[in-house]
Amino acid sequence: MNLFYAAYGFSLCLGLLCVLFVSVWSSYWRGGFAWDGSFLQFNWHPVLMVSGLVVLYGSAAIVFRVPSTWKHRKYIWKLVHGGLMFLALLLSVLGLCAVFDFHKAFYIPDLYSVHSWVGLMTVVIFSFQWVLGLAGFLFPCTPLWFRSTIKPFHMWLGKAILILSLTSCISGINEKLLLTLNGSTGELYSSLPAEAKFVNFLGVLIVTFGMVIFGILSYKKWQRPETNEAVHPLLNDIRP
Repeated sequence: MNLFYAAYGFSLCLGLLCVLFVSVWSSYWRGGFAWDGSFLQFNWHPVLMVSGLVVLYGSAAIVFRVPSTWKHRKYIWKLVHGGLMFLALLLSVLGLCAVFDFHKAFYIPDLYSVHSWVGLMTVVIFSFQWVLGLAGFLFPCTPLWFRSTIKPFHMWLGKAILILSLTSCISGINEKLLLTLNGSTGELYSSLPAEAKFVNFLGVLIVTFGMVIFGILSYKKWQRPETNEAVHPLLNDIRP
């Protein structure tokens, strides 16, 4: 399991770097943060989306793969998984509120780019996935046939959401650089100024984080062993 913990530690470091880089970009080059409908409010959008929709989501997706959690009741880690996912969803919704409120203040049209379409679709599907997971895996009264039926779909959709999240963030970063560096500043994106180099590296970090998460999810030996507890919800309350 040493290889797993190396990959897991690497993913945590990458996640922290992603949040750090997007925060530095928004504060240093884009002027900081506010919630007053100004350009500073928009800066919350990339920070919240990268933090919630990519980093926190990806970290929550691999909770069940950590071997040290296997000796504990799975229901506890289901709660941790669901709680982290809810926090990721909350940050994503706040990120959408930040950009829509900013657009409203400056009379900018909403949902005109492929980035905005894919981003909104990602959050909507994520919301559906969270409700489905809540109903299917956390309610003790859920029928076993329903739980076993939706489990493969839940796992597939979880990976699909991560792909959509990565796509949304990368396209949004590129769109923001094209609009700001080619419009509101004297530097062209094609000349690769310092901001462009820094943010391009942020994009590489996000992609690398996603690749590591997919690697952890794809390695079958790192899957949590199935037990009766995982099959029958009532056993969650009677097993030690």
